[in-house]
Amino acid sequence: MTDFVLVGQINDFTPGQGKMVTVDGRHVALFRLGNEFFALDNLCLHRGGPICEGPIDHKGVVTCPWHGWSYEIRTGTMVQDPRVGLSRHEVKIEGSAVAVRLTD
Repeated sequence: MTDFVLVGQINDFTPGQGKMVTVDGRHVALFRLGNEFFALDNLCLHRGGPICEGPIDHKGVVTCPWHGWSYEIRTGTMVQDPRVGLSRHEVKIEGSAVAVRLTD
C-alpha cells in the first residue's frame, strides 16, 4: 500500500464536481460531495472514459461522459451491474489539505 499523496487544498475542489488528480502516476477521479471527498479510478470500465468529467446526479452517481456507464461515487459500484465497479481509494483531510492513498 502506498502513502497518502497531497493532491490539493479543499478549496481546489468544487462541491458536486469531479476533478482528475494523479497519485503515484495513476489517474484518480476525486469528487467532492458537500464536505465529503471520494476517490475512484478515473477510467470507465467500458472504454476508459474520464469519469471525473461526467455529470453527477442528486444521489451521488456519476455517469461517464462517453457512453453513459454510471457509478456510485461513494462505493465505486457500477449502477448497471453492481457485481463490478471502479477501484476506490482512501481520502484524508488534514486542515485544508486533501490527500489520497491508493488502495490497490
